[in-house]
Amino acid sequence: MMAADDLVFVIPTHRLRDVADTIEHYDEHFRQHGHSVRMIVFDDSDPVTHEAYYHLLEQTRTHNVLYYVGPREKARLCAWFSERLGERRLHGVVRNLFKTSYGGNRNCTLMYTLGGLMVSADDDMRPYALMEDDPQSLRPGEICRGRLHPSGQNGYSRQSFDMLSSFLDVLGKPAGQVPDGYERGEVLVDTAMDLESNASRGLARENSLLLRRGPLPDDAVVRMAQTFLSGAHDIDALDYIEMFLEDEEMTHPGNLREVYVLAGFRPVVTKRNWRMSCGVAGYDNTSGLPPFFPTQLRFEDYSHRLWLQQAGVASAHVDAAQNHVRSNYRRHSPAAEILNEEVSNYLKRKIRSTLARLDTLGLSFEYEGEVTVPDAQEMLDRMIRLCGRSRHAAKTTAHPERAENLRRFAISLENAFSGFKVDVFRPHLMRIVRSVIGTIRDSVGLWPALIDICHVKNHCEGLPQVRVRNRRR
Repeated sequence: MMAADDLVFVIPTHRLRDVADTIEHYDEHFRQHGHSVRMIVFDDSDPVTHEAYYHLLEQTRTHNVLYYVGPREKARLCAWFSERLGERRLHGVVRNLFKTSYGGNRNCTLMYTLGGLMVSADDDMRPYALMEDDPQSLRPGEICRGRLHPSGQNGYSRQSFDMLSSFLDVLGKPAGQVPDGYERGEVLVDTAMDLESNASRGLARENSLLLRRGPLPDDAVVRMAQTFLSGAHDIDALDYIEMFLEDEEMTHPGNLREVYVLAGFRPVVTKRNWRMSCGVAGYDNTSGLPPFFPTQLRFEDYSHRLWLQQAGVASAHVDAAQNHVRSNYRRHSPAAEILNEEVSNYLKRKIRSTLARLDTLGLSFEYEGEVTVPDAQEMLDRMIRLCGRSRHAAKTTAHPERAENLRRFAISLENAFSGFKVDVFRPHLMRIVRSVIGTIRDSVGLWPALIDICHVKNHCEGLPQVRVRNRRR
């Protein structure tokens, strides 16, 4: 067995009910490829949910040792940091950094893996990819190509790749030392996505990742890497609604009838990469990384995408792929997810355009949270058009259930965006934006001090966690 002694595999989750299945899939994958690795579940559940579903972890059977960090352990971690900081005014900032949120849970993973390498997979990922049975060759400069296929039909199958070995090939290594099979260049461009915000340009049934040639210093160190991705793919909530509107046979927007299948891919190392996805990522955390933005908005990893742009840092897409099964359990309504993405994309643009500094453990920006009337109205205009299309589709469909769900979506979209009234929506949007900006600024400012404190602790084993008393294979 190959032991990746300096690597920890983590699963951040808020779906404790379902994570046991994820654990067993990855554990068996690691065994098949000859790896022994420490596994940790980082659970964002409340105490009641913990009590209801923790026993499912104890019922798993694994070859690898399994640990758990849940609500009690996180409370102890925050108390430990607060005690060492001493100043009471900072206790709230500590709690915000690790609070129940997309970024807060991921910040816990960074603390527990400080000093080594970390590979992270979300709870609805699986260690195989959907690949076309008869793939075509990639074009020059094309790193990856994929397309939507009708779910369950012939033409594609599951393939498994040695995920951990692929990450170990590149993480923490200078670009000049990555394996010979890697393409090299400055930046990746997704034909279906805006380059710097990663926002969708509209539903695309086929896309490619293209490599732009450019400078890549041999001494730039690969600090973050990811696998390629199939399945539900990494598309916006608006794209799922577009699929719902276009497919007359779909009765509910969550019941996807198409899956994203990879036609081919090849590994690449780049100087700048905006297309990184923290759901299937690996990190060189030996000397510390910047915090994820601790927010309920879905742009927690934008801090890392910005951070990767600085000198001396590189990133990679490794020679492996995983699959996203997109769990609908505990997922917000489509209208709520669209609002989340609209606000997230707005903040991405504002933060990037006012970025003032990038350094070893963080960044700073000058945006203070102002929202203009034209900014708010532009957002509302897009939603008004989408709402109108949904109502029209509800009137023209022959399926009563589909019509009812289209009407419900249109009503919930209008409610989510304050009845499409700019004088109501703009103050609401500004409250959200200013709260998020304040939390991010406080968190980024305190983060280096917490890294210094954590460096004196015996990492992983020294921080609060529970060894899961499950059955060993």
